[in-house]
Amino acid sequence: MQQHTTVIDKAAMALSGGLMLLGVVVLGIVEILAGQPYGAAPLTNDAGEVIATPMVDPTLRTGLVLAGLLVLALYGAYRLVAPTKDEAATAQQEITAD
Repeated sequence: MQQHTTVIDKAAMALSGGLMLLGVVVLGIVEILAGQPYGAAPLTNDAGEVIATPMVDPTLRTGLVLAGLLVLALYGAYRLVAPTKDEAATAQQEITAD
């Protein structure tokens, strides 16, 4: 059985992959190039004052990755519901008239 990729398949894969790569890799490199701190929480001194914060908000990075996963989940649900070309042709051939 040969798999056919449609525009929806390619778009879903590109969008989800792009969102996750942007959230993890690209913004991770931006954080490394920006310097310390590398953690998600702001750095504080002994008095509790914030002395350094991450350049990119961790909520933004998490949101991008979750959006990519959401696109993949919606694409998976679409693939479960939408019939493939081979199944539609087979279903039409099985109907017989009496």
